[in-house]
Amino acid sequence: MDTFGTPRKILHVDMDAFYASVEQRDNPELRGRPLAVGYGEARGVVAAASYEARKFGVHSAMPSVTAKRKCPELIFVKPRFDAYRAVSQQIHAIFAEYTPLIEPLSLDEAYLDVTENLKGMEIATEVAEQIRARIRAETGLTASAGVSYNKFLAKMASDLNKPNGQAVITPKNGPGFVEALPVKKFHGVGPATAEKMQKLGIETGADLKARDLAFLQQHFGKSGPYFYWIARGIDEREVDPDRVRKSIGAEDTFREDIHDLEAARAGLQPLIDKVWRYCEANGIRGKTVTLKVKWDDFTQMTRSKTVATPVASAAEIAEIVELLLSPIFPVAKGIRLLGVTLSSLDVADEGSQPQLALAL
Repeated sequence: MDTFGTPRKILHVDMDAFYASVEQRDNPELRGRPLAVGYGEARGVVAAASYEARKFGVHSAMPSVTAKRKCPELIFVKPRFDAYRAVSQQIHAIFAEYTPLIEPLSLDEAYLDVTENLKGMEIATEVAEQIRARIRAETGLTASAGVSYNKFLAKMASDLNKPNGQAVITPKNGPGFVEALPVKKFHGVGPATAEKMQKLGIETGADLKARDLAFLQQHFGKSGPYFYWIARGIDEREVDPDRVRKSIGAEDTFREDIHDLEAARAGLQPLIDKVWRYCEANGIRGKTVTLKVKWDDFTQMTRSKTVATPVASAAEIAEIVELLLSPIFPVAKGIRLLGVTLSSLDVADEGSQPQLALAL
């Protein structure tokens, strides 16, 4: 809501299976076939999967060997980040014709505030339809969109009619929509947080809404107020066109606790690859690597190292992680979660050649 109580008009536009769709567009032989962008080697990880591959249960961040087992006909294509960036620039040029208030989240998704838009259009759903039609006409690719009065609900709405669809969540319907939604589907609630909520008896938005602010702050720290308000369909965050991401991280809670160094290394590799894929796709680099360890008693520790020049490859991140990881072994208790974060981010030097991770 703005100062006068008038609902904002926020869009979340998300390209459909972006990397895979670009590859299928550019190579007609790949159309209609199960496709994974990434490397098929033993240590490889799927960076993106086409909708044909998703029908077999293949998804991003899945080990390539698992993906191939689920879908024997799966075709692996090496990523072409220059091509993805070029298409992303086309898409963002279209956005800019409608509003200067664009907050990119990645190459393939962004928030747009179209409350006051450059076309003078009153109805936000029509703005979304027009943008999606322009993207289709100019790039040959499809996009989905969510329309709502805040960022959280616009993001949730964009997933409702994928691919090549859109949905609207109105101020009247917003609180009820959130109450009925499983918390594991909330944007901003990862697997570890969802598991913690479940143990506290919180499985739906209604369950979350029933907890007071003090309870949520006690159990979720500075995220507590965010959970408190979104459970009520309220999200006052502005669409920030100047937003600079301060860090990029990935973590995983293991089905069984880890006790040895080799298992920890194996668990960390997909996380390192995921962080590096984001850096490559968005043309950014970082200097500070942080390792997060959560023990079986839910206590946790972090270790960080900052290097003089930005890391230039997934292998370099892995080397730094190894320096942080090795000293904690042998361990006295099991490890239930590991995480890797890269911070002190900046745009990559245009003069340098981007290096692709060897095991995407």
